[in-house]
Amino acid sequence: MNSTTTIPTPAATRPDPERERLRRDATTIGLIGLAHGTSHFHHLLLPPLFPAFIRDFGLSYSELGLLVTVFFVISGVGQALSGFLVDRVGARPVLFGALISFLLASLAGSLAQGYGGLMLAAALAGLGNAPFHPADFTILNRRVSPQRLGHAFSVHGISGNLGWALAPVFLIGLSGAFDSWRAAYLGSALVAVVVLAVLWLRRADLDDRASPAVSAAAGAAPARTAGAAGTVATAEEHPMAFLKLPSVWLCFSFFFWTTAALSAVQSFASPALNRMYGLPESLTAFVVTGYMLCGAVGMVIGGFLVARVERLERTIAAAMALAGLLLMLAGTGWLPGLAAAAAVALAGFGTGLAGPSRDMLIKRAAPPGATGRVYGTVYSGLDTGFALAAPVFGLLLDHHLDGAIFFGAAAAMVLGIVSASVVGRGLARR
Repeated sequence: MNSTTTIPTPAATRPDPERERLRRDATTIGLIGLAHGTSHFHHLLLPPLFPAFIRDFGLSYSELGLLVTVFFVISGVGQALSGFLVDRVGARPVLFGALISFLLASLAGSLAQGYGGLMLAAALAGLGNAPFHPADFTILNRRVSPQRLGHAFSVHGISGNLGWALAPVFLIGLSGAFDSWRAAYLGSALVAVVVLAVLWLRRADLDDRASPAVSAAAGAAPARTAGAAGTVATAEEHPMAFLKLPSVWLCFSFFFWTTAALSAVQSFASPALNRMYGLPESLTAFVVTGYMLCGAVGMVIGGFLVARVERLERTIAAAMALAGLLLMLAGTGWLPGLAAAAAVALAGFGTGLAGPSRDMLIKRAAPPGATGRVYGTVYSGLDTGFALAAPVFGLLLDHHLDGAIFFGAAAAMVLGIVSASVVGRGLARR
């Protein structure tokens, strides 16, 4: 009778659980970063080509600002609603639907024959943008190990800034290369197709219904959480109970003010610098790219600060105050032209530095079991800020109040600092 001998597995060949967790976390973070960068790329589907629309369709800056408003009104309403959809059906299918909407928006832009066609492209892009934040943060919070969440938020923000930075270069570059802005939109459609294909092939790493990183801790998750003013929400409460938390609405207002400032930079900094300092549009068009790249650098540093700083609102206040000061300097008209353009670009470092702290502040303020709903509601403040600010800043530019673009952006950042400070103090008291 033969006996079977079990040969021990050498320690070197045994799977390393921590290495496997790191690989899994990195894959999910990278895929979500790619998706988020694509959404921000399509934020700027229209603004980089505003001069072409003025030339071909005779539009004013106020009319162009209204296109931005349509994008963000649809995105804002859809974002709040999609948070509930994400909590109900899961984040992954919603994410795929959003990318398909971006594809349709790019095709609509390539076929536009006037203002109505551009409006359709703006509406489809807004619909595609709506689910990204609730879907992204739901997947990250459920699949990424807690010790790497700060870095996940940092990568998420960096990828968004890189998407914003790439869009003007990509769209203006293709438009110039083919002497047609319609060709640029065919290129952006191809971007959506490629990203959708990559995410589909790696869809198992985006399954928020299977959450290996947090499943072990799920049973220990607190059943209760308090709002900034001591309001308590429980996992068993009505799905709308989170709306009673003051911290949720303070975070909403923070996003409203900070993105009102961003709207001024993204859509109107280029023509304002052109008028104030006589800089060529071929240069000022890429100030937004510089702003976003500086923001990406700030987010890298901000990702490390999240793990080391307890009072996150202080990091946010210092970073955004720096950004506001640089924008005001550009608005004075006192600087040489290139220095003013550099100041606007460097202001992105301050907003980027604040990004990871902002996202962690929201996580701390959110009750358990309502991740999608809270992020959807809070991030709809982003869309509301863009929607209301764009036509206001466009009107200022139509009335040749060029410096007001930068002073208005700085003032909005100050109001954002106030909102973040109130949230932070509430969490500290809790």
